[in-house]
Amino acid sequence: MNMSAIRESAFQVLFAQEMQKDFLEEQVDLYLAENKIQEIDAKNYIMDVTKGVSKNNSEILEKIKKYLKPEWKLERISKINLVILKLAIYELTYTETPFKVVINEAVELSKKYGDDTSSVFVNGILASVVGENPDENRTNNS
Repeated sequence: MNMSAIRESAFQVLFAQEMQKDFLEEQVDLYLAENKIQEIDAKNYIMDVTKGVSKNNSEILEKIKKYLKPEWKLERISKINLVILKLAIYELTYTETPFKVVINEAVELSKKYGDDTSSVFVNGILASVVGENPDENRTNNS
């Protein structure tokens, strides 16, 4: 399983949790079993990301709100775009994944799962998040 597929699996778990408004480790375990995901790296990444997004949800949502246009509210964002942004902002903030990789992967997920405007919206928010701390993200450009 390549990293893009692993990230997409994490997105799917996060989306299910967003719809249920709850994080349960059992949900992740069930997803992994149902999808026959056996690789340790894949399991660890999916579990780390889902736990991390849940634990840091408030901070992540604040970052999203910060870069919305004044007339936009979180409730207006589609659940798909919201989950993609949560996943990407978690990676940008709490992992060593290069920001170009994070943004590219998020845009690709938004093209696959979102509507016609999703990729532009997701790219814009994430570019703003990266731009808020350029020195940190420049070193994250490996």
